[in-house]
Amino acid sequence: MAILAIAMMLGLPSFNEWIQNAQIRTAAESLVSGLQQARSEAVRRNAHVIFIANGNGTPGVTGWQVILRNSGAVLQAQIDGQGSRNATVTPNNQQITFNGMGRVLERNPDGTNPITQIEVDNPKLSAEEKRNLRITINAGGEIRLCDPKVTDNSDPRSC
Repeated sequence: MAILAIAMMLGLPSFNEWIQNAQIRTAAESLVSGLQQARSEAVRRNAHVIFIANGNGTPGVTGWQVILRNSGAVLQAQIDGQGSRNATVTPNNQQITFNGMGRVLERNPDGTNPITQIEVDNPKLSAEEKRNLRITINAGGEIRLCDPKVTDNSDPRSC
């Protein structure tokens, strides 16, 4: 029993690190899913569809909404903190609008610039332990999840 207890105590810090990094990935994948949903709905309906990120850098605020522009109808939404209560999401803007061809509008209906990048982080981990992720969206509507720590441009995980 003592050997088992010691082994568990030694493995607990790395398990906690793994859980915290999994929250980063969960939040990032949820955002990518919402962005892809918004883009595909815009193409399917041949209409402007808006993706709104709730993220403001506060832990657990990871939700989003997909809204049909002309009616304001919410097509899909993700509540904050679902599976990622310690993750922080920091978009460079709060929304992005896709047109009927899946491309990004230069300006959102409210006059703001569209989201081009979202940073997903977990402040509970040190810089060495965490595996932050970044989501980038280009003008053509391509949505990409990448790892800012990867510096080799030939690596598909690089930003």
